[in-house]
Amino acid sequence: MTAPTELTCAAPGKLNVALFVGGIRESDGRHELVTVFQPVDLVDHLSARLDASLAADEVHCPGVEGDNLAATALAAYRAETGWDGPPIRIEIEKRIPIAGGMAGGSADAAAALRLAAAFAADDDVARLERIAATLGADVPSQVQGRRVIATGAGEQLRRSPSKPDWEAVLLPIDAALSAGAVYAEADRLNAPRSAEEMEHLRTAVQQAERSGGVERAGLVINDLQDAARRLCPEVDDALNVLRAEGAEHAIVSGSGPTVAGLFAPGDGEAAALRIGANRRVRLAIPEHRATLERPRWP
Repeated sequence: MTAPTELTCAAPGKLNVALFVGGIRESDGRHELVTVFQPVDLVDHLSARLDASLAADEVHCPGVEGDNLAATALAAYRAETGWDGPPIRIEIEKRIPIAGGMAGGSADAAAALRLAAAFAADDDVARLERIAATLGADVPSQVQGRRVIATGAGEQLRRSPSKPDWEAVLLPIDAALSAGAVYAEADRLNAPRSAEEMEHLRTAVQQAERSGGVERAGLVINDLQDAARRLCPEVDDALNVLRAEGAEHAIVSGSGPTVAGLFAPGDGEAAALRIGANRRVRLAIPEHRATLERPRWP
């Protein structure tokens, strides 16, 4: 396998079409989760090259200040694998809302891991997922960009056979919510689900995914939704807009505040056109349905 010196990579955003939250693990302070991640065709683009003139890896993302999780991912890859190749320079073109609950930062971090592995001629995907698990709950699921059931704290992945055909109408909100703040508010509002309930939900979600998806099984539920609504009142208005348009499901994406309405094919596009007359809106479809001119790897 010959290692390249320049690469481009797409980093799809995701929707949590189901998200159940349990207690906090003593081992690492993270919440137990049962969730279904669905990649969509709202995509960040990363361009990377090896650059021996640099003193260290660099990640540039216009509009994003402070530490970048993609840079942390590169450092983690080098530390875990011992790869000592030339410094990597990455430019990120953002399209996924920042701090919007669609795992844009996690998608970029997972893409950075894929890029580093490609530069290193490393095809050990399982190792990438292990490294990803050290970076955050949403990162492991983004390494391969497939619909998955995630349990544990997001690091235990099971590929789902479900291939939904809905259209998602996304309503971005001009606010940013930190995942930590939303989880803390959720803990304050409600007691976490018990271990027994989480085990029951894990089984129910797995069965639903084998039978057409959680969307058909009445399991499109987000345990963080009430917390996001409390911290960002604009969420309620967005949910009501989508329900009024006939969304089959209206849900906060992850920790929010982006809100998604799931519609039958064709209905979503029509709803987006109507809603778009008064506010920002984006139509997205499941990534497996999208015709995207990009390689799966890196």
